[in-house]
This record gives sequence, C-alpha cells and structure tokens, in this order.
Amino acid sequence: MTAHDTPTREAGGLDAMFKPRAIALVGASDDPYKIGGRPLRYMAEAGSAVTLYPVNPTRETVQGVKAYPSVSAIPEQVDQVILAVPASRVEAAVEDGLAAGVKSFVMFSAGFAEAGEAGAAAQAALVARIRAGGARLLGPNAMGLFNTNDRIFATFSSALDRGIPEVGRVGVVSQSGAVGSYIQNLILTRGVNISKFVATGNEADVEASECLEWMAGDPETDVLVVYLETCRNGPGLMRALEVARANGKPVIVLKAGRTEAGQHVAASHTGAMAGSAAVFDAALTAAGAHLCRSLAELVELTYTCANGVLPKGRNLAIITVSGGIGVMSTDAAIEQGMALPPMSDAAFDTIRESLPLAVGLNPLDTTAATIGDRTIFMGAVEQMLASQSYGSVMLFVGNAGLNPRDPKIMAEGLTKLTRQYPETLFAICTQSTPENAKAFEATGFLVFENPESCVAAFSGAARLGEVLRAPVPAPAALAAPVALPERLDEVSSAGLLAGAGLRFARSETAGSAEEAARLAGEIGYPVVLKVRSPDIAHKSEVGGVKVGLADAEAVREGFDAIMASARAAAPEAEILGVSVNQMVAGGVQCILGTHRDATFGPMVMVGLGGIYTEVLKDTVMRPAPVARDEALEMIRSLKGFALLDGARGAEKADIGALAENIVALSAFAAAQGAALEGAEINPMIVLPEGCIGVDALVIPAR
Repeated sequence: MTAHDTPTREAGGLDAMFKPRAIALVGASDDPYKIGGRPLRYMAEAGSAVTLYPVNPTRETVQGVKAYPSVSAIPEQVDQVILAVPASRVEAAVEDGLAAGVKSFVMFSAGFAEAGEAGAAAQAALVARIRAGGARLLGPNAMGLFNTNDRIFATFSSALDRGIPEVGRVGVVSQSGAVGSYIQNLILTRGVNISKFVATGNEADVEASECLEWMAGDPETDVLVVYLETCRNGPGLMRALEVARANGKPVIVLKAGRTEAGQHVAASHTGAMAGSAAVFDAALTAAGAHLCRSLAELVELTYTCANGVLPKGRNLAIITVSGGIGVMSTDAAIEQGMALPPMSDAAFDTIRESLPLAVGLNPLDTTAATIGDRTIFMGAVEQMLASQSYGSVMLFVGNAGLNPRDPKIMAEGLTKLTRQYPETLFAICTQSTPENAKAFEATGFLVFENPESCVAAFSGAARLGEVLRAPVPAPAALAAPVALPERLDEVSSAGLLAGAGLRFARSETAGSAEEAARLAGEIGYPVVLKVRSPDIAHKSEVGGVKVGLADAEAVREGFDAIMASARAAAPEAEILGVSVNQMVAGGVQCILGTHRDATFGPMVMVGLGGIYTEVLKDTVMRPAPVARDEALEMIRSLKGFALLDGARGAEKADIGALAENIVALSAFAAAQGAALEGAEINPMIVLPEGCIGVDALVIPAR
C-alpha cells in the first residue's frame, strides 16, 4: 500500500457505504425480482458474511429471513440503510435510521430533484437532515453499489441476474444507473471482474468524484472506469484523479455530451448543467485520465488495462498471416500515434530461411505458409522480438481460434514470450471459440477479433503508461494577485500582462496629431494607430484603426481621421487618445487566452490566429497554471503545428518563446483566480526568434 492508499478527508464517510458491517433493507420485498427484493437475493446468492436485515412492518419473514418492523428494532448496530420505499415514506425511514446511529443511506427511491421543484426542495431538506445526523447519502434515484471483495450487493442492478460476479480488480463509477449497469455487464462479458461498482443517481450528497477518490485509494482496486454526464465538483474530480495517478491506477472515462445537443440531453437527464465538453476534455486529459469516444472503446481499454501491463513506449510489433491486415493495422497504428520500428535485417534474413515468401520488417507478413505449421509462425515472432524493443505486440492469426489444434500448438510459444518479456503487452487477433479464447488468455495474451480495436486499446494503454510513469510536476509558485481596474482598454490590458511576463509590441499613447508623429518617429516606421477607449471593443467598426503608416504626415492624418470617426460613431465613449504601435511583420499569428470555467476554474488556451481560430477552431486548452513542458505539448497538439514548425521550407517559429508566454499567461490567470473572467492576446506573433503580442484584452470578473 502506498502513502496515498487511504482516501482523503474529502472522500470521508464512504467506508460505511462501501464496506458496511451490517445493512438494513427498508422496503424489503418477498419477491426476489422486485427492486426491494433484489439486494436480499443477491446477498444470499453471494454467501455474504455481512448481515442484511429485511425491514418490513407487514411481514414476519422476507425471502425466508426474519424481518423487522424498523431499523431501530434490529438487535445490532447497522452501518447502512438501503431505502427501497416510495418518496412519501423516505423521511420517516431516514429519521428511524439516524436514531439508530446509521452512517450511510443508499436510496433507490425516486421522485426527488429529477421530478421538479417540489422534489428538489424535498431532496435538499433530506440531505440537510442526513448531514446533520453525521451520515452520508447515495442517491436519491440511485441504483446502488456492490463490493465483490466483501460480497456486499446493495443494488437492484439487473446485470446481476447473470450471476454474482467474482472478485476483480476494476472499479466502476457511473452517474447513470442504466448505463452503469450496462457497462458492468459489458465488462463482465469481456471476462473482466469488478472489485467495486457504484451508480450515484441524483448526487444529492455523495458525488461521483468522491467515489472515484475512494476507489483510487482502495488497495483492492487497480483500474478505474468512470461514466459521467456532468461534473458538479471540478476540484473534487481533479483531486480524485491526482490520487489515482499517485497510486499508479489508470483512469478510463466515458463522458456523455460531446456535442451541444448531447450536453442539453445530459443536463435534462441529470438535473445539472453538463458543462463545456472542450473544457472537460482538457481538464481530464491534463490530469492523466483517458477519455473514450464510445462504449466499445471503454470496454476494450478496460480489458487491456486489467491485464496489468501498461506498455513502456509506443513501439508496436505487428506479425500477421495476411498482407491486407498488415496494411489496415499500419493505418490504425499511425492514426493512433503508435510507432512501427522495423526489425533488424539480420532477423528478417533468418526468418526468410524458413519463410522465403515473408514480406516486411514491421508489419511482418508471414503469409499463409504458416497456417499449416504454427511453430514456424512462432519462430518468426521470436526472431523479430529479439532484434528490436517493442512495448506492444499484436499477432494476427486469422481463424486459428476456431479449431482445437492451433491453440494447443501455440500455447507453449505464447507462454514463453509473455514470460520472456513480462513488461510487454501481448495480444492475439483471431476469431475464436470461448474455450479457445480462454486458452489463449491463459498464456498471458489478450484476445481480440478486430485488429483495429486492438491497436486502439494498445494506444490508450500506452498513453496511460506514459502518464503514470511520468513524474508529477510540482505545483507552480504563483505571484500575488494584482488589483484589476474595473475599466480596461487594450493598452492597460497589455500593461498588466507585460507585468506578468508577456512580451508586447511597443505602444505609446498620443493626445494630439503632433505627439503621435513624434512617438511614431521614436518607435520606427511603419506604425499602427488605434483609438484608445475602454468603451470601444471593435475598433475597426468605428474607423478606429490605421495600419502601415510610413511617415509623419500619414500619422498626423491618421490621428485626425481616427478621432473624428470614433467620436461620430461612439459619441458617448470615453476616448483616451490614440495608441501609436510598433508594426510587427512576418511570423505566424497565434492566439493566447484564458477563461474562468465555472467547474474547473482558470483555463489557458493557445491556437493559431485568424481564420484558423474562427473557422477551424484549432485551439488547445489546459487547466492553469501549466509548466513549460505542458505548454510545448499544447503547441505541438495543434492541427496546424506544421505552420509553426517550418512548413514548405519556411523558417521555424520560436515555439520555446511561445511556450514561455503561455506559462506566464496561465500563471497570471491562476493567481487572479475568481477575480479574472478572462484574458486574450490576439494576435501573438511568433517570430523565428521570440514572439510579440499585438492586441490584448483583460476582462475582470463582474
């Protein structure tokens, strides 16, 4: 157990929820298939040593077990109460439980916040009472939880109709009972066993982030799977991910609501705003979680990570009996960011001695010649792996898993490989019977039918391995926040940001045409003139900008034209004069910005400027503050990074200088906290040496 294997105080009180010593089921049903009957049936089928007491005042026994009229009538201390009664009976049941010293409630009962304003008010009063009593509440409208290690099944999930699951090492947290139950079943069907499962319902008290943090500190759980529709507690979720990362536990997340329409549906389902999908992705990616795009991806990556091997690096070896599969797998590998380093020429020459028609250094196509003799195929695999370092290895053997002969012939060779390379992730792609798939898995190989799914799972596992092996950056030391004036214009905004370490083009303010001409001479021609006003956001629209002025006369005329046009277009605006600005030529235009997200706090953004920002939306976000390495990773993640990297023979832009400005802006935003709504530098011109901000805007919080 590591130093982090104890849940923090923020996840406190959940031991009584996940590991109760005795449970009462209020609303217990004699029908083992009704919601109030399922927990009793599941606990009996599991042979649990934890006692579940049925509470039903109208019956002496429930499913053959002695029943009690109330929780307070139970002869021993009960840690948890499962509420499977109508909403109208919940308050009395809670009071009874609190009087008996209960520390956790699992509420199946519906009809609260999800049912409208009256239900929301009743829910708020209920939570206040439970918290005042020193207890925790899961729900209302929750499917509940289970703990296979202690054989506790405080749930009505119909997925358990397939049978009580065996003890596993994967924890599952879901905000949706139906989706969580479905994921649970998909994972179990894939052959992966679960340690803990929870569906959080309305999250009136206990939230998904708390459950995740508790499981991140649970020594019986190694892999964490999360389904989210919203996030009510951004700092709590980030803290949970920090605990998981510190304990070396991969976190696999599926978030509903990637589109605006999807977010609207998620909000209506959960009763809370779903939040910005882009911010959510950026925050969780920065925290080290892997975000999946589909249920299928989530299940396959969970299956892969449950194997216990996260590959070191992205080097992938592909050995096939089909050239076409080799081509498709190569496409998938490149799209997923995997590398395909070739084996040595000497290794290939050795392989060609027994397989003269073999093709390729990686992928290696052994051709159909190995179908009749799988030992030759295994020999080729051994030669390839001995000549090069691979973090992942995929073997495609067609239909080998559909006959009883090939798995037996290959078993010894496959087992030898997993023992020889214990830190390498191995998979075999084949159509297979369930029995043969288990035989392959017994050798330490994962089994996939779809090679492209295999490559995607390998890529996700490799990224998680990179995250968990990388040192966690030390928190940045932030400067003290500065006082933000209520009214800021472009020049004062640039001054604030320059004080935070960002570089801007020289700018001076003139109150007359003659002063403008004098300042232009000092700055150097050509120059740009702009009207200065905290009341005019779009200067070009009021004739407030003149570009490329090459001499003093042009500057004087430009000054007079700007002042006349701005006063005519915006007669009520406060005009502070005209700024005379250094004109920056060349370079690549970028945009830097910050935004205070209601859930995750300050975020920092970089993107390519102009059309690339507005039309292509080529931007990357991260939670502020970021370190220099993170800033460089943001820049390299841009779709148009090639423009900064010297595309078509152009001189490379100074991305190091751009990264330093991102770091400075992110530190400024983090230091200001809730006092800053946002800031933007557009454009930030990145030159071959250095970068210079041209326009700036700082927006204080209102």
